[in-house]
Amino acid sequence: MNTSDRTATGRSIVLEMPGVRAEIGTVAAVLRGLTVGGVALTESVPADSPPPMAAGIVLAPWPNRVRAARWDLDGTAQQLDITEVSRSNAIHGLLRNTEYEVREQSAGAVTLGALVPPQHGWPFLLDTWVRYQLRPDGLSVTHGVMNHADRSAPYAVGAHPYFRIGDASIEDLTLTVAASSYFEVDERMNPTAERPVAGTRFDLRAGVRVGDLDLDTPFGGIVPGAAARLTAADGATVELVQGADWRYLQVFTAREFPRPPGRGLAIALEPMTAPPDALNSGQGLRWLDPDASWEGGWAIRYTDSGA
Repeated sequence: MNTSDRTATGRSIVLEMPGVRAEIGTVAAVLRGLTVGGVALTESVPADSPPPMAAGIVLAPWPNRVRAARWDLDGTAQQLDITEVSRSNAIHGLLRNTEYEVREQSAGAVTLGALVPPQHGWPFLLDTWVRYQLRPDGLSVTHGVMNHADRSAPYAVGAHPYFRIGDASIEDLTLTVAASSYFEVDERMNPTAERPVAGTRFDLRAGVRVGDLDLDTPFGGIVPGAAARLTAADGATVELVQGADWRYLQVFTAREFPRPPGRGLAIALEPMTAPPDALNSGQGLRWLDPDASWEGGWAIRYTDSGA
């Protein structure tokens, strides 16, 4: 494993094994890039600027949004900092601007850790970590947490990778999502109802061309295994594989994603252990007793065209 000088995304960490390469930044434990056989599987995140559209960052101790940045703890209102100003929400947790420490490292794996201290709307102390480990066909990612508070603490986690298959047109990739439900959202992107996907435009189980989609949508009913898959015209695939505790997925088709030579379509497939606004709904939320811990993960898996 190699490290370089500090940048806007922190220390740059390169993991390598034959045919597989990943770049990690220590700020937000960001996944800056992943290639297998020279094929880029994620959008590249520059080292010298914040990750565009949250690309590649870890989302903890909650993914997605908290409605109006407010939630209730044992009858007491908690006011988080508003970090999505345009919609008056708190978004993507409390670590998106935090530099993680390197706790373990090898040529093909690194474990990064960061504390979540008590702060506005969050009266808990959590120790969190994420382990990136190369595999012959991609990358395994394991998230963990321990509660160091003297009371039970809520926790959920997610990640925000944007996927691609080398130079294949994003528009012409086919997206398949193994979800049985989706969440309707209001104008502030907060969920209002969970509905079956059957018979709706959100049923992606048979595959839909990415260029025909317009989504910033949470999905539910994900079963352990391949949650989502992108397929290129030549048959090459990249899959997002989610573990047993990862029952939710956000799909975001960003049409103004910045990349050379100009902005264009990108697709985020965001694995989550809970849906948006879980601090209020309780759905998917994990409560950790004092000194209790948890680990769970997801993976990126590539299969070439065989041509």
